[in-house]
Amino acid sequence: MMTREMNLMMAASTAGLLGFYLLFSSVPLYAATGGAGGLGAGAVTGAMMLATVVAELAVPWLLSRLGYRAVLGLGLVLLGLPALALPVSAAVGWVVAVSVLRGAGLGILVVAGTALTAELVPEERRGEGLGLYGVAVGVPSVLGLPVGLWASEALGFGPVFAVAGLVPLAGLAAVPGLPGKRPTAAKRAGGEDGGGGLAGLALLFAAVTTATGVLVTFLPLAGTPELASAALLVQSLATPAARWWAGRHGDRHGSAGLLAPGVLACAAGVALQAWTDGPVAVVAGMALFGAGFGVVQNATLALMFERGGAARVSALWNLAYDAGMGVGAMGFGLVLGLTGYAAGFGLVALLVAATLPLAGPRVRTAAASAPPPR
Repeated sequence: MMTREMNLMMAASTAGLLGFYLLFSSVPLYAATGGAGGLGAGAVTGAMMLATVVAELAVPWLLSRLGYRAVLGLGLVLLGLPALALPVSAAVGWVVAVSVLRGAGLGILVVAGTALTAELVPEERRGEGLGLYGVAVGVPSVLGLPVGLWASEALGFGPVFAVAGLVPLAGLAAVPGLPGKRPTAAKRAGGEDGGGGLAGLALLFAAVTTATGVLVTFLPLAGTPELASAALLVQSLATPAARWWAGRHGDRHGSAGLLAPGVLACAAGVALQAWTDGPVAVVAGMALFGAGFGVVQNATLALMFERGGAARVSALWNLAYDAGMGVGAMGFGLVLGLTGYAAGFGLVALLVAATLPLAGPRVRTAAASAPPPR
């Protein structure tokens, strides 16, 4: 399964995402130093994720005309070059403009990388292959989120911006070895599930990623950067490990039964963040959230690939991922003045738990009509 092309694709994706995660939590703090406040910090993340969503809608079209190699290279360039311009100004308008370009690069990279993974691995081991890809792209969050916050405090923003710009550009070295082919034709979804099943799974996943956008953007502001760094590190370790385990389990026993436990773990983890000054609650909650998030990531993606073609499913799944994160960051920033952090985190936990009906019998019935796991 780990062919040369698979390894090169993972290397390119890891480089691009490391540059992204180094700045994910530090750029909102940078904008805050320019007077943006909580609403401005949320706007930076929200604008970036909006650009990501728009780019993701275009990726299937780009792949059909340019192929995987060129599209992945474009994503790396857009993630790297704009980051080098961040030191010019901390004004919120400038930071948002740079973040929009980087968001487009993220959308291109993740859709193309996920779709290519599904095409490179054998169908009977797709869950495990997606899990391994999840581990590879999870490493940047393990390193980037806490290190970006710590280095911004200890070294200043300039060095962090430079590294975050150069690392994705270094990933271009892997691009010539990637396949230049275009995606295979999408298959029709079978059984009684069809496109409605894709939409339901995407909606469930979007609710969970809404919570992710809230936590990654506002956890450093709710407590202390030091506690947030530790909690985000724990979450970043738990997510890829759970994603890989869920892939192996799904290949053998099916993925549908993992959805409800994953959603419940995510909701409970968010609820624990209401104790913003309690290190045990914050760190334990982020560990629980990270594990649930990894399970939901793999289960929803595997189930969606059973129903649609690689490019379409990858675009829809990543669209749910990034739209949810953007809505979470923007929405929480808007209601924060009314709720405060504790009540706000509680509301987000209820939102996640409200998606449990989407993980119920209809999903399992539809999964039973798909090809059995091997």
